[in-house]
Amino acid sequence: MTLIAHPRSRGVRTLTLDSPHNRNALSAALVGELADALTEAGKDDGVRAVLLTHSGNTFCAGADLRDPPDPDALVALLRQIVELPKPVVARVTGHVRAGGLGLLAACDIAVASTGAGFAFTEVRIGVAPAVISLPLLPRTDPRALARYYLTGERFDAAEAVRIGLVTAAGDDVDAVLEPVLDGVRRASPQGLAETKRLLTARVLEAFDRDAADLTALSARLFSSPQAREGMTAFLERRDPEWVV
Repeated sequence: MTLIAHPRSRGVRTLTLDSPHNRNALSAALVGELADALTEAGKDDGVRAVLLTHSGNTFCAGADLRDPPDPDALVALLRQIVELPKPVVARVTGHVRAGGLGLLAACDIAVASTGAGFAFTEVRIGVAPAVISLPLLPRTDPRALARYYLTGERFDAAEAVRIGLVTAAGDDVDAVLEPVLDGVRRASPQGLAETKRLLTARVLEAFDRDAADLTALSARLFSSPQAREGMTAFLERRDPEWVV
């Protein structure tokens, strides 16, 4: 198993990304297992919220370049997180790259440790943050996204909070999480579901409007010669041929 679903604790189901060999990258297998675990949590009347976290020093390294998920499957997973009638809260204590940032944006609340680091690295391997833009563009500062999408620069947790990618950050991430989880435990299931519906309406509009075009763009880019060069260079730990 690449995903461990822990038993719920006081109404919170914890799903832990646990694929250390590829830094919790979004492989076809991980995407499928996470989708199944979310479906199970959604059907469980005893689950009030889902906590999405990780093992190791990386929350998610983006798409697994050796076993990438189908773009349609990734779109479906992101939409599933957005549409789940229960809050999904991300707990991040490590690095987040590329597609992993799409997971964060799809979550309702994201809490990070001050040591966490973030980067949109797609342009550096010849592709674009296409599918993950579905939850990112409606929720994140557009000027900041322009900078980080186009440059692939790394940024820290404080900047992630400033631009709206992360809700809150602190040295002790669990201390920051405590009032969040206490709050959802005190809320009624109906109140949570209907309030989440209000909050996600604009995000779901983006999925309805743009998902097909962005899925096609992702598939086209990943099959292009520049992407093949970029992914090969990444796996060989060298600069791609276009670096000047």
